[in-house]
Amino acid sequence: MSTPTITLNNGVAIPQLGFGTYKLPAADTRDLVLRAFDAGYRHVDTAQMYRNERAVGEAVAASGLARDEVFVTSKLNNAFHAHDDALAAFDRTLDELRLDVVDLFLIHWPLPALDRYTEAWGALEEIYGSGRARAIGVSNFQPDHLQRVLDAGTVVPAVNQVEVHPWFANAEVRELDAAHGIVTEAWSPLGRGRVLDDPTITRIAAARSRTPAQVVLRWHVQNGHVVFPKSATPSRIVENARIFDFELSDADLASISALDRGARTGSHPDHENRTDR
Repeated sequence: MSTPTITLNNGVAIPQLGFGTYKLPAADTRDLVLRAFDAGYRHVDTAQMYRNERAVGEAVAASGLARDEVFVTSKLNNAFHAHDDALAAFDRTLDELRLDVVDLFLIHWPLPALDRYTEAWGALEEIYGSGRARAIGVSNFQPDHLQRVLDAGTVVPAVNQVEVHPWFANAEVRELDAAHGIVTEAWSPLGRGRVLDDPTITRIAAARSRTPAQVVLRWHVQNGHVVFPKSATPSRIVENARIFDFELSDADLASISALDRGARTGSHPDHENRTDR
C-alpha cells in the first residue's frame, strides 16, 4: 500500500514512513535502502554523523525511481554549527548524496554547551532560501532550544526529530511542536526494541493478528508522527512497512499512550555536547 504523506508548514509533502539508516554500515547501506524502496518506502533518513550519505545517494540513483518520488533527509554534524562551517558541510552533503537538492535538512543536536545552534539555524535559513533544501528543521531540540530558534529566526522549523515511543512520550516537546505547526518525527520509534515485549502491546498485537512492532508503528502513525524504523533484516524491513492496512481503536491508542514512563533510550539533548562526530 502507498505511504500516506503529511503536509509540512511550508506546503512540502513528507512520507510518514521513512527508512532509518543510523548505525547501518556504509558497505551495507546501499543494498538495504534498495530493499526498503522495493518494500514501498519512499523516504530515507541519513545524517553526516552516520557516514553513509554516499551509500544512500547511490541507492537513490540505482533505484530507478524518479527523484520526486523519493524524500531524502540529512542532518548537520555537531562539529559544524558555526555559520560558514554549516554552509560548507551542507555542500558536502549534496556532494555525498550526489543530489542538487535535499528534501529536508536538520540541525542534528542543539549542543547547548556550545550554544551556537541559532547561528547554525541562520545558515540553514540561507540554504532554504537558496532552494537547495526543500525544507529545514531541527532534531533533538527541547522546548527552550526550540523557542530560541523561533525567536531568533525568520523560518519556523518544518520538523523536530526527537526520541518518541510508548515508554517515552516526550509530551512537552510534541505539544510545543504542534502549537507551531511543526511535525514531530520519531527516532527510536520502537524504543530500541524494549517496548515490544510490553504486555499491553503484545495483547493488542495478538488481538489484531499483527506483530508488536507493527502495532507500535501504527500508534505513531495515528498520532501524526513521521517514523523511521531501522532494520538490517529484509523480512523486518517489509514487516515494518505493512502498517497502513489496519487501524488501532481509540481504546488501543489510549492504552499504549498510558505506558509512558519517561524512559529515554538515548542521550538527553541538554547533555549531548560531543563535537567529534
